[in-house]
Amino acid sequence: MLLAGDVGGTKTLLGIFSPRETRPVPVRIETFATSEFGGLDSMIAEFLAGPGHESEPLEAACFGVAGPVIAQVAHLTNVPWAVDAAEIGRRFSIARVRLLNDLEAMAHSVPVLEPGELALLQEGRRDPTGNAALIAAGTGLGEALLHNVDGRLVPSPTEGGHADFAARTPEEIALLQTLTRLHGRVDNEHVVSGPGLVNIHRALHPEGCAEVDPAVDPHEAPAVISRAAMEKRCPRCVDTFNLFVAAYGAEAGNLALRGLATAGLYVGGGIAPKILPALESGPFMDAFRAKPPMADLLASIPVSVILNPQAGLLGASVHANALARQRADRL
Repeated sequence: MLLAGDVGGTKTLLGIFSPRETRPVPVRIETFATSEFGGLDSMIAEFLAGPGHESEPLEAACFGVAGPVIAQVAHLTNVPWAVDAAEIGRRFSIARVRLLNDLEAMAHSVPVLEPGELALLQEGRRDPTGNAALIAAGTGLGEALLHNVDGRLVPSPTEGGHADFAARTPEEIALLQTLTRLHGRVDNEHVVSGPGLVNIHRALHPEGCAEVDPAVDPHEAPAVISRAAMEKRCPRCVDTFNLFVAAYGAEAGNLALRGLATAGLYVGGGIAPKILPALESGPFMDAFRAKPPMADLLASIPVSVILNPQAGLLGASVHANALARQRADRL
């Protein structure tokens, strides 16, 4: 059996999976509030105390974590945790344990996703010998590259969400100036994320609006703004949302250029499926393509939204599956 995890700043998914040739089959999946635990090891212990794996040992484990992984140790960006793969292996008697950046883990799901788990934004012309790329906005912004190595897409992590925000229009330049006064340095995540949507609203409309109560929970505000904008109930929310969607599309196009993602650009994360109608028409794809002299290249790249809400966990299980197969081949 395999153990997989998608460790986020707000919630964590853990799952037991049965190995398969390419896509493992889930046996049991549970969701945990990340902040309620002092570390990943205590969460794993509680999860493994439940049913689902007693009859067979765990052959391998993989965890996608929200932060950079250095020498198989991760210090999470938004949670005061240090996660050590070797320690987890020793405590739970798992021979092979790997930590991956959360977007690198999600990228492992891309080759095994079914057509029904994707929504096509731009058909393009997929190059089977080309690279792919993945961008995902949620609580933060993650980016990963998938390099084509001998016909196989191999995920590579990045911290592109923390690269500098590139303003393109007078509105975005004004936004950058406002956020620079507040934060000193503005990265992509300050704009293209759930909190980024709130930052945009406060910068464009510091006096607020009828839809967004100053006392609203900051975690709820992005959904409030998005709904009010998509339902055309608040012009200020519409302005905010349009700028956010355009900035998201522009950064997706930047990533596609950096990775020369002729095999496809994939949009994951929790936000994209919820605002799919806005991504299918309007500023997202316009901003994605509007990069002369590379506009024609970008118009040829397939662009899809990942609809599977557990793509990160699935990708971690895919990598755990590969680890188990490597071990079996060597025995």
